[in-house]
Amino acid sequence: MKFISWNIDSLNAALTGESARALLSQRVLESIIEHQPQVIAIQETKLPSKGPTKKHFEILSDLFSDYEIVWNSSVEPARKGYAGTMFLYQKDLTPTVTMPVIDAPGTMDAEGRIITLEFDDFFLTQVYTPNAGDGLNRLADRQTWDKKYADYLAALDQKKPVIATGDFNVAHQEIDLAHPENNRHSAGFTDEERQGFSELLAKGFTDTFRRLHGDVTGVYSWWAQRVKTSKVNNSGWRIDYWLVSDRLVDRVIKSEMIDSGPRQDHTPLLFEIN
Repeated sequence: MKFISWNIDSLNAALTGESARALLSQRVLESIIEHQPQVIAIQETKLPSKGPTKKHFEILSDLFSDYEIVWNSSVEPARKGYAGTMFLYQKDLTPTVTMPVIDAPGTMDAEGRIITLEFDDFFLTQVYTPNAGDGLNRLADRQTWDKKYADYLAALDQKKPVIATGDFNVAHQEIDLAHPENNRHSAGFTDEERQGFSELLAKGFTDTFRRLHGDVTGVYSWWAQRVKTSKVNNSGWRIDYWLVSDRLVDRVIKSEMIDSGPRQDHTPLLFEIN
């Protein structure tokens, strides 16, 4: 099976925008379609609380005519038009869809951050992990989230194998970002967040990119938009992942980034498993 995951940073902009960045996003969507994955996971949709608009549905139905669409949007008391996740899966698939609540702090459970698809033999779940925030003002809540989410995945794993993807908002090792020495106290590379990810893996999960590619460096999934030369200089971070239950490791065929051209921010991740 072939899956793709992408933090799109506003589905509306990608579908309806006319800016130079929107056009780049549309090209990335076209490249995803060319791969013909069975399932597409999308994070940071930033959709209204009721989900895609009529116009969104029309465009999505045209682009992904062979796919069903499910979503989880941010709802009150959380911010509107914030975070959010979406799955598109081929119509011949019939998963059970859930929007888990993990007893996260603050409004995190209301921010549309997790969707899980249950198939006969495995779970496929995606996450948009909360950012620790400017000045690390959300770090304590983020640490709680990491523990709750790890417990959630472990509970799924007790029932059947798990495939988990998304924007985990953490560069796990020094080789997962271009300038670790300058980012020791930056959101996404604090000791606390890295430890949280280590504890998640210790519950029985494998980072498939590292499993297949070893200690390769210079391969990233995100480049800051605020720095115009970040992608040209490949000053990136690897903060997006495909994880699997340890017992699925030998079935993984491919786990890699899809080239998103000059578009900065996140790039899609391709994953194949037998």
